[in-house]
Amino acid sequence: MTKWVEFDTAQDVAAAAADTIQEHARFAIQQRGEFKLVLAGGTSPMACYQILAGRDLEWDKWKLFYGDERCLPADDAERNHQIVASSGITRLIKQHYIIPAELGSINGAESYQQQLSGQTPFDIVLLGMGEDGHTASLFPGHDWKNVNASQMTLAVHGAPKAPPERISMTAAALQNCVQMLVLISGESKRDAVTQWQNGHRLPVVEVSDIEQATVYIEAGLMR
Repeated sequence: MTKWVEFDTAQDVAAAAADTIQEHARFAIQQRGEFKLVLAGGTSPMACYQILAGRDLEWDKWKLFYGDERCLPADDAERNHQIVASSGITRLIKQHYIIPAELGSINGAESYQQQLSGQTPFDIVLLGMGEDGHTASLFPGHDWKNVNASQMTLAVHGAPKAPPERISMTAAALQNCVQMLVLISGESKRDAVTQWQNGHRLPVVEVSDIEQATVYIEAGLMR
Protein backbone atom coordinates (compact mmCIF):
# COMPACT_ATOMS: atom_id res chain seq x y z
CA MET A 1 0.00 0.00 0.00
CA THR A 2 1.52 3.30 -1.11
CA LYS A 3 2.15 5.70 1.77
CA TRP A 4 1.59 9.48 1.47
CA VAL A 5 3.52 12.21 3.30
CA GLU A 6 2.51 15.85 2.86
CA PHE A 7 4.94 18.79 3.04
CA ASP A 8 4.28 22.54 3.15
CA THR A 9 6.16 23.53 0.00
CA ALA A 10 7.78 22.05 -3.10
CA GLN A 11 11.19 22.88 -1.60
CA ASP A 12 10.25 20.94 1.52
CA VAL A 13 9.39 17.95 -0.68
CA ALA A 14 12.82 18.14 -2.30
CA ALA A 15 14.62 18.60 1.02
CA ALA A 16 12.83 15.65 2.62
CA ALA A 17 13.69 13.48 -0.36
CA ALA A 18 17.34 14.50 -0.10
CA ASP A 19 17.37 13.62 3.59
CA THR A 20 15.78 10.23 2.92
CA ILE A 21 18.22 9.46 0.12
CA GLN A 22 21.18 10.45 2.30
CA GLU A 23 19.95 8.23 5.14
CA HIS A 24 19.44 5.22 2.85
CA ALA A 25 22.82 5.81 1.21
CA ARG A 26 24.59 5.76 4.56
CA PHE A 27 22.86 2.52 5.54
CA ALA A 28 23.43 0.80 2.17
CA ILE A 29 27.12 1.72 2.17
CA GLN A 30 27.52 0.41 5.71
CA GLN A 31 25.83 -2.85 4.74
CA ARG A 32 27.17 -3.49 1.22
CA GLY A 33 29.72 -0.84 0.39
CA GLU A 34 27.65 0.82 -2.34
CA PHE A 35 24.42 2.75 -2.92
CA LYS A 36 22.34 2.41 -6.09
CA LEU A 37 19.96 5.26 -6.98
CA VAL A 38 17.62 5.48 -9.96
CA LEU A 39 17.10 9.10 -11.00
CA ALA A 40 13.98 10.80 -12.34
CA GLY A 41 13.56 13.95 -14.39
CA GLY A 42 11.33 16.85 -13.37
CA THR A 43 11.45 19.95 -11.19
CA SER A 44 11.11 18.35 -7.75
CA PRO A 45 13.80 15.70 -8.34
CA MET A 46 16.14 18.39 -9.73
CA ALA A 47 15.76 20.47 -6.57
CA CYS A 48 16.56 17.33 -4.59
CA TYR A 49 19.74 16.70 -6.62
CA GLN A 50 20.88 20.27 -6.09
CA ILE A 51 20.52 19.86 -2.33
CA LEU A 52 22.42 16.57 -2.36
CA ALA A 53 25.21 18.02 -4.51
CA GLY A 54 25.96 20.52 -1.75
CA ARG A 55 26.56 17.81 0.83
CA ASP A 56 29.74 15.95 1.72
CA LEU A 57 28.75 12.32 1.10
CA GLU A 58 30.59 9.12 0.19
CA TRP A 59 30.15 9.81 -3.51
CA ASP A 60 32.73 7.23 -4.61
CA LYS A 61 30.36 4.50 -3.42
CA TRP A 62 27.27 5.78 -5.25
CA LYS A 63 25.90 4.38 -8.51
CA LEU A 64 23.46 6.46 -10.58
CA PHE A 65 20.94 5.03 -13.04
CA TYR A 66 18.05 6.55 -15.00
CA GLY A 67 14.41 5.56 -15.09
CA ASP A 68 14.04 6.85 -18.63
CA GLU A 69 15.62 8.94 -21.37
CA ARG A 70 14.64 10.86 -24.48
CA CYS A 71 16.01 9.64 -27.82
CA LEU A 72 17.99 12.76 -28.66
CA PRO A 73 21.68 13.40 -29.37
CA ALA A 74 23.87 12.73 -26.33
CA ASP A 75 24.72 16.42 -25.91
CA ASP A 76 21.13 17.67 -26.27
CA ALA A 77 20.12 19.89 -23.36
CA GLU A 78 16.74 18.09 -23.14
CA ARG A 79 18.34 14.74 -22.33
CA ASN A 80 17.61 13.70 -18.75
CA HIS A 81 21.27 13.03 -18.02
CA GLN A 82 22.19 16.53 -19.21
CA ILE A 83 19.46 18.10 -17.08
CA VAL A 84 20.62 16.11 -14.05
CA ALA A 85 24.23 17.13 -14.76
CA SER A 86 23.24 20.79 -14.39
CA SER A 87 22.47 20.11 -10.72
CA GLY A 88 26.12 19.34 -10.10
CA ILE A 89 25.56 15.85 -8.70
CA THR A 90 26.99 13.84 -11.59
CA ARG A 91 30.43 15.49 -11.42
CA LEU A 92 30.76 13.94 -7.95
CA ILE A 93 29.94 10.38 -9.00
CA LYS A 94 32.10 8.23 -11.30
CA GLN A 95 29.73 5.24 -11.48
CA HIS A 96 27.17 6.92 -13.71
CA TYR A 97 25.09 4.68 -15.97
CA ILE A 98 23.68 6.85 -18.77
CA ILE A 99 21.01 5.42 -21.08
CA PRO A 100 22.52 5.47 -24.63
CA ALA A 101 19.32 6.84 -26.16
CA GLU A 102 21.25 8.40 -29.05
CA LEU A 103 21.36 4.84 -30.45
CA GLY A 104 17.58 4.91 -30.94
CA SER A 105 14.88 3.43 -28.75
CA ILE A 106 15.38 -0.22 -29.69
CA ASN A 107 19.18 -0.39 -29.74
CA GLY A 108 19.49 1.92 -26.76
CA ALA A 109 17.05 -0.16 -24.71
CA GLU A 110 18.98 -3.33 -25.53
CA SER A 111 22.26 -1.71 -24.54
CA TYR A 112 20.90 -0.40 -21.23
CA GLN A 113 19.40 -3.79 -20.45
CA GLN A 114 22.95 -5.16 -20.52
CA GLN A 115 24.24 -2.36 -18.28
CA LEU A 116 21.55 -3.10 -15.70
CA SER A 117 22.39 -6.79 -15.51
CA GLY A 118 23.20 -7.74 -11.92
CA GLN A 119 22.44 -4.26 -10.54
CA THR A 120 19.08 -4.95 -8.92
CA PRO A 121 17.63 -4.50 -6.44
CA PHE A 122 18.15 -0.75 -6.49
CA ASP A 123 18.37 0.96 -3.11
CA ILE A 124 16.11 3.86 -4.04
CA VAL A 125 14.04 4.46 -7.16
CA LEU A 126 13.04 8.10 -7.48
CA LEU A 127 9.98 8.87 -9.60
CA GLY A 128 8.16 12.00 -10.68
CA MET A 129 4.66 12.26 -12.12
CA GLY A 130 3.54 14.00 -15.29
CA GLU A 131 0.32 15.96 -15.60
CA ASP A 132 -1.25 12.95 -17.33
CA GLY A 133 -0.15 10.55 -14.62
CA HIS A 134 2.80 9.06 -16.48
CA THR A 135 6.01 8.17 -14.70
CA ALA A 136 9.41 7.48 -16.25
CA SER A 137 8.29 7.10 -19.91
CA LEU A 138 5.36 4.82 -19.11
CA PHE A 139 2.35 6.67 -20.52
CA PRO A 140 -1.42 6.21 -20.20
CA GLY A 141 -2.84 4.20 -23.07
CA HIS A 142 0.51 2.65 -23.99
CA ASP A 143 1.16 -1.08 -23.85
CA TRP A 144 3.95 -1.02 -21.28
CA LYS A 145 2.71 -3.96 -19.20
CA ASN A 146 3.02 -6.68 -21.83
CA VAL A 147 6.72 -7.40 -21.44
CA ASN A 148 8.78 -10.42 -20.51
CA ALA A 149 9.36 -10.74 -16.76
CA SER A 150 13.14 -10.57 -17.26
CA GLN A 151 12.93 -7.41 -19.37
CA MET A 152 14.26 -4.33 -17.57
CA THR A 153 14.10 -1.76 -20.37
CA LEU A 154 11.47 -0.78 -22.90
CA ALA A 155 11.64 0.97 -26.26
CA VAL A 156 8.89 3.61 -26.26
CA HIS A 157 7.30 4.70 -29.55
CA GLY A 158 4.77 7.47 -30.11
CA ALA A 159 5.06 9.15 -26.72
CA PRO A 160 2.42 11.91 -26.36
CA LYS A 161 5.15 14.34 -25.31
CA ALA A 162 8.09 15.18 -27.56
CA PRO A 163 10.25 13.46 -28.45
CA PRO A 164 8.06 10.47 -29.38
CA GLU A 165 10.94 7.99 -29.19
CA ARG A 166 12.16 7.20 -25.68
CA ILE A 167 13.64 4.48 -23.50
CA SER A 168 12.20 3.55 -20.13
CA MET A 169 12.85 1.07 -17.40
CA THR A 170 9.97 -1.37 -17.15
CA ALA A 171 7.55 -1.26 -14.24
CA ALA A 172 9.06 -4.47 -12.86
CA ALA A 173 12.57 -3.03 -12.96
CA LEU A 174 11.48 0.16 -11.19
CA GLN A 175 9.67 -1.88 -8.55
CA ASN A 176 12.76 -3.99 -7.86
CA CYS A 177 13.98 -1.70 -5.12
CA VAL A 178 14.39 -1.34 -1.38
CA GLN A 179 12.60 2.03 -1.36
CA MET A 180 10.61 3.99 -3.94
CA LEU A 181 9.97 7.72 -3.59
CA VAL A 182 7.42 9.54 -5.76
CA LEU A 183 7.87 13.33 -5.66
CA ILE A 184 4.84 15.45 -6.55
CA SER A 185 4.67 19.24 -6.51
CA GLY A 186 3.11 21.99 -8.60
CA GLU A 187 -0.47 22.99 -9.28
CA SER A 188 -0.42 21.29 -12.70
CA LYS A 189 -0.37 17.89 -10.95
CA ARG A 190 -3.65 18.43 -9.09
CA ASP A 191 -5.91 16.70 -11.63
CA ALA A 192 -3.69 13.61 -11.77
CA VAL A 193 -3.56 13.45 -7.96
CA THR A 194 -7.37 13.65 -7.88
CA GLN A 195 -7.60 10.84 -10.41
CA TRP A 196 -5.19 8.79 -8.31
CA GLN A 197 -7.29 9.32 -5.19
CA ASN A 198 -10.45 8.43 -7.12
CA GLY A 199 -9.03 5.06 -8.06
CA HIS A 200 -7.90 5.63 -11.64
CA ARG A 201 -5.11 3.23 -12.58
CA LEU A 202 -2.67 5.76 -13.95
CA PRO A 203 0.85 4.50 -14.77
CA VAL A 204 2.30 6.17 -11.67
CA VAL A 205 -0.37 4.47 -9.57
CA GLU A 206 0.40 1.02 -10.89
CA VAL A 207 4.17 1.40 -10.70
CA SER A 208 4.08 2.69 -7.12
CA ASP A 209 1.56 0.10 -5.94
CA ILE A 210 4.18 -1.67 -3.82
CA GLU A 211 4.72 -1.86 -0.08
CA GLN A 212 8.01 0.03 -0.15
CA ALA A 213 6.67 3.10 -2.02
CA THR A 214 6.09 6.49 -0.43
CA VAL A 215 4.68 9.64 -2.06
CA TYR A 216 6.15 12.97 -0.94
CA ILE A 217 3.60 15.60 -1.98
CA GLU A 218 3.25 19.35 -1.73
CA ALA A 219 0.46 20.56 0.56
CA GLY A 220 -2.82 21.50 -1.07
CA LEU A 221 -2.67 19.05 -3.96
CA MET A 222 -4.62 16.39 -2.07
CA ARG A 223 -8.31 16.91 -1.57
